[in-house]
Amino acid sequence: MKSRNLFGKLSGIAAVSAALLLASGPASAHCDGLDGPVAKTAFEALDAGNVNQVLIWVQKNDEADIKHAFEHALNVRNLGPAAKELADRYFLETLVRVHRAGEGAPYTGLKPAGRDLGPAIPAADRAIETGSAEPVLKLLTEAVRKGLHEQFHGVTATKEFATNDVAAGRKHVAAYVEYVHYVERLYDAAGKAAQGHAPEPAKAAAHAH
Repeated sequence: MKSRNLFGKLSGIAAVSAALLLASGPASAHCDGLDGPVAKTAFEALDAGNVNQVLIWVQKNDEADIKHAFEHALNVRNLGPAAKELADRYFLETLVRVHRAGEGAPYTGLKPAGRDLGPAIPAADRAIETGSAEPVLKLLTEAVRKGLHEQFHGVTATKEFATNDVAAGRKHVAAYVEYVHYVERLYDAAGKAAQGHAPEPAKAAAHAH
């Protein structure tokens, strides 16, 4: 019963953490996809002939490069269907590359439409479209509850071991370290905004075991 009450409380904490994560600002981990938000905006801007629509995806000091690429793409587009396809691809690659560079992330090429992004990113996008964060909050809360339960069980299941059973002791220590680091990562993620596309360096020095 104690364990059940504990995990009930932890689930509540997870819900708060998830809410904080949702409030951390727009994330575009799928920005390099042909069906991602950057591509969608790029095609709309090219069709409208308005570069301002895509400038929101790059840093201010990169505006000149994007404007130049945009004008070049518009000129080539007028040469025919095949040229239009090449021009659109060129501009999209340029835009995504510059966008990712501004976020401190490498450009690894455009990704195909329809790729598996997992449950989190689609849920985050749907929440914005529908104006309700409840489904994504539920998704995150359940993921945290499940992960925390598994980590906690790993520690408690190995807690009892004979003093001279070094192998068993090491198994417990490994489970303990993994559990504590898991909790720490969740807490840190809930308390700060996502740093673009690049993952933050591990805080091993701050909390090394």
